Amino acid sequence: MRDILVFGDSLTWGADPATGARHPFEMRWSSVLAAGLGDRAFVVADGLGGRNTSFDDHSGPCDRNATRTLPVLLGAHQPLDLVMIMLGTNDLKPYLCGLASGATAGMKRLIQIVKYFPYKNETVPQILVIAPPPCVAGPSGAPAQSRSIAESQALAGAYRALAEAENVAFFDAANACTASEIDGVHMTAEETAALGQALIPVVEGLLWR
Repeated sequence: MRDILVFGDSLTWGADPATGARHPFEMRWSSVLAAGLGDRAFVVADGLGGRNTSFDDHSGPCDRNATRTLPVLLGAHQPLDLVMIMLGTNDLKPYLCGLASGATAGMKRLIQIVKYFPYKNETVPQILVIAPPPCVAGPSGAPAQSRSIAESQALAGAYRALAEAENVAFFDAANACTASEIDGVHMTAEETAALGQALIPVVEGLLWR
């Protein structure tokens, strides 16, 4: 049995772009991944709407800065074999950062947190960085909260280079799913499930190769 932590934002929580409500449990990408891995793995999913890599956002009801919350989860769920991180879409909100470079700097810090956390068994989990699907034009012509489509498209290349430099795994979610034109940011239930399905062989390759 392998232990996996999935760490993300509303794309991991499973936000419906039409209603803002949560997709059914079985359609969330972490649930599809867990079902595909079966009894070989235990998947803990922690998705929080509005979570970003490293910026303070006091407009929400709880702490959205991942650099502060990730260590808590590492401590609570250790030992871990794999930590999967899909963040960056919220960093692109203009009032927070708005730039792919800022999200990349935050992702680098999250990688460092996972690598250097004082695990009780001294075993460092593998890390899989997932670039979220790029934003698309919404009803107003721009994604929700005026995120830049161009900056969202730059995330995958920046994250790929970072993953190579940090010697961690990388996956581009755009190869499996797309954001919905309903709000330009979130995914339909079908697209969300497709991401989980695409990640099954990726995780199998990391943990049972």
